[in-house]
Amino acid sequence: MNSEMNAINVIGTPLQLCGCQPVTGFYRDGFCHTGSEDLGKHTVCAVMTTEFLAFSKARGNDLSTPRPEFDFPGLKPGDSWCVCVLRWKEAYIQGAAPPVKLAASHFNCLAHVTLEQLRQCEYRPA
Repeated sequence: MNSEMNAINVIGTPLQLCGCQPVTGFYRDGFCHTGSEDLGKHTVCAVMTTEFLAFSKARGNDLSTPRPEFDFPGLKPGDSWCVCVLRWKEAYIQGAAPPVKLAASHFNCLAHVTLEQLRQCEYRPA
């Protein structure tokens, strides 16, 4: 496992926690760490929306249905989750991108999306 304890986020500071309820991240450590095993590049920390969950499900990745055999409770709107950067980009292009926690999104996602695109969808808690 590659925990990348010194990982940097998209704004150039230490990578922050994305979410622990449920525990997210390719390595299920709460962070959007990535490594050679993470073929999907789960590097964008996104706050789930009804629209994005439906978008993802329509493309074959059902994130809302619980899968107990994988200890996965299913996601609901408001949950934070490390999503694949290319799925996030696809949703962005289609106008369905979920809000992004910049401090919790791994800098490697910038190989596929721009900081400006991420900033346009920056999560701002109420």
